[in-house]
Amino acid sequence: MTTTDQTHNDFTVLESFKEPTSTTNPYIVMLLRSLRNQCNVMTFSWRGALTEHYDVFHVHWPEILLHSDRPTRRTARRGAFGVLLLRLRLKKTPVVRTMHNLAPHEDVRPVDRWLLRRLDALTTSWIRLNGQTPSSPEMDVSTILHGHFRDWFTYPPRMQPEPSRLLFFGLIRPYKGVVELVSAFAETTNPDFTLVIVGRSTSPELSDSIVRATGGDTRITLRLEHIDDDSLAQEIAGASLVVLPYTQLHNSAAAINALSLDRPTLVPRTPTTTELVQEVGPDWVRQYDGPISAEILENELAGSTGLDEYPPDLSARDWDAVASEHLTVFNRAVQSMTRTHRAGAP
Repeated sequence: MTTTDQTHNDFTVLESFKEPTSTTNPYIVMLLRSLRNQCNVMTFSWRGALTEHYDVFHVHWPEILLHSDRPTRRTARRGAFGVLLLRLRLKKTPVVRTMHNLAPHEDVRPVDRWLLRRLDALTTSWIRLNGQTPSSPEMDVSTILHGHFRDWFTYPPRMQPEPSRLLFFGLIRPYKGVVELVSAFAETTNPDFTLVIVGRSTSPELSDSIVRATGGDTRITLRLEHIDDDSLAQEIAGASLVVLPYTQLHNSAAAINALSLDRPTLVPRTPTTTELVQEVGPDWVRQYDGPISAEILENELAGSTGLDEYPPDLSARDWDAVASEHLTVFNRAVQSMTRTHRAGAP
């Protein structure tokens, strides 16, 4: 039997994430669900990674495997990571890496960077979530679009958006430009405009900066906390326009989330957002140049109505297709590793 003939019962993928919980990234949950319809999938544990059989190791955010706030546990994880690298090399297990970000969100220590480079050296195939992720000619790279969220919500709300309501949602990091958004909105003059900020901040200092930026403007509502999926869906569906003023925007699950609930988004002009415009159209993905400003917000709110008759086409992000494309990459990685091993055999 060739690797292309492998079936659900005899092909096993080890994912680098643990079994999902109620707060797990929806992308991970939906990827796992769709893959399990087509092959065997193990979620990550150190025992399983070091002792059990799997055909492919599929890696997301590998720095997470090394992270711990406790120094002793961090040291132990580095040791286990080194053993895992040795096992992958000795057993000729192909590694497939999904490139979610151009660089880790958090600082990575030098020793961890060294370990991550060793993992990169073992990587057989790479998956990028849009066609703009840079790669080198020697890399085996496939583009598999981020799946949509249309099937994620228990009951996608069907409601008319609040006129002139802007929304930002998601985990709030400095690069996402929330302070700048709040400051720009506070300079708008229309008393009917409203802005809602929903999401947990990564630091008390950032939260304080956001509060100060409101200047006491009663049109601004801050919910600086994690909220459940149904509440989030209500917030998105109730907005006239979702604003994502990231200073660095490469892959944005938030934009796909908004589009999945048929809400237009306002994003900075980047190669990635231009690619998204080409996919769903300029009515659904609005772009702006330069820093976010009151003028930009006022102009874009004026054009964010009348879209309900034709929802954005997200058919290219169907999860069954996403899973099938992953299986194609996994099988190709196995075949590539097999050919390399045979070529190197005496």
